[in-house]
Amino acid sequence: MADSFRRYFFVSRSSFYTEFILGCLQIKLGLICSIGIWILSEAKLQAAQAPQDWKLSSELTERVPTVNNPESVEQYSRPLPYRLPILMAAPENFNPDLRLPPALPEPPQNSNPPKSSTESGKPDAVLESSPPKTSTEPRTPDAVLESIDTDYHYESDNFGQTNFFLEPTIQFRLSNGNKIFFRTGFNYFGQRGVESITNFPLQVGWQGKIGQVTLQTAAGVDMFNRLPTAINLNAKVEAPISSAQVSTSGQLLSAVVLSGNLEQGPYKSNVRTLENQITAWRFGPDLFWQIDRNTSLFSSLRLGNYNDGNSDVQSFSRLERKFGQFSLAANLFTWSFDRDLERTSGYFSPQDFLVYNGELAWEGDITNFLRCRLAANLGRQRLKGEFENANTYQTRCTVKLSPNIEADLGYSFSNVRNQETGGSSYGSDSLTGQLRVKF
Repeated sequence: MADSFRRYFFVSRSSFYTEFILGCLQIKLGLICSIGIWILSEAKLQAAQAPQDWKLSSELTERVPTVNNPESVEQYSRPLPYRLPILMAAPENFNPDLRLPPALPEPPQNSNPPKSSTESGKPDAVLESSPPKTSTEPRTPDAVLESIDTDYHYESDNFGQTNFFLEPTIQFRLSNGNKIFFRTGFNYFGQRGVESITNFPLQVGWQGKIGQVTLQTAAGVDMFNRLPTAINLNAKVEAPISSAQVSTSGQLLSAVVLSGNLEQGPYKSNVRTLENQITAWRFGPDLFWQIDRNTSLFSSLRLGNYNDGNSDVQSFSRLERKFGQFSLAANLFTWSFDRDLERTSGYFSPQDFLVYNGELAWEGDITNFLRCRLAANLGRQRLKGEFENANTYQTRCTVKLSPNIEADLGYSFSNVRNQETGGSSYGSDSLTGQLRVKF
């Protein structure tokens, strides 16, 4: 059935442009349906909107990079990655006043019993009965459309490899405060001398809380134009280790948060890796420590098991200090595979890879609707015992189009390796962005 669906859906794959148009049609269809639902239920949604004093954790704490996508090592030095999951310390843990409001109590019932005929002096048949009171409180809908975020990522290198990702995520808030989201998109993988591959991911996820612990899980399928359909899933458990403190202005002063992560799915590194149908289980902890108002530490460990018999250990640590609009950071990344299978399986699998660098960044408002960030990472990388420079330069700007719409656009250049190139120099360009719509 899946094969017949793919033959129907991928009518033409003769060019990237045809596949891209098909992907856009699917994405537009999902967006149109979501916006239609929102329009039809707009009156109810407005009555059920959460108070403005409740803020997402990303508004109170700066996003923290996590080790999740090992095919592009240079991303770990990026301070604000967009396609990667972020370690979040929920604001409900900071201040009880920021919790979601409890359900409204039912109106009190009249405790006085009705008068009998002997007390009122009238027969029971002629007692006046008051009409039942109807509640004027608006009914809370089961789900409220909260946001639509569309991630964009395009990367290419000087060895003919090109990866393109376009993934919108539609998120709903349930009446009990939990969240559900739907993610789809269009992904393209190109490589010199190899037929390209297109991918349409579909995923459904849920996020909720049990006490102070935040749980998140998602599952879905990845459909390809010329490969079998694959299953993907991920889960995350996150808990505060110490009491967090937030200033009256909403700035995070101190916190320690520990999370555990589990992921399984196709290894979307390049065309050859996808052709070999490489999948991986990846799991490990993340630790975020807000030391003081301007200093933070993030550390992550990932263990991986691949269906070709390989395994890896990956670690990343970042220490950052802010000085007004400027910041300094130190990054350390290590990666070790049990076997180097790049020639057979297609993915970068170094047995001894080390990257360390220092970062100098500036971030500030250009105008009242435009905020930009400039950063430079200078360091060294070691592969097979040989050292060379490891540098990354990046810029990113955020445009506030309206009170509910924001757009990000960033560009970076890096020579940090994500494949074996022999004695040749390596360089990659990356264009990333995100469009956020809140309702």
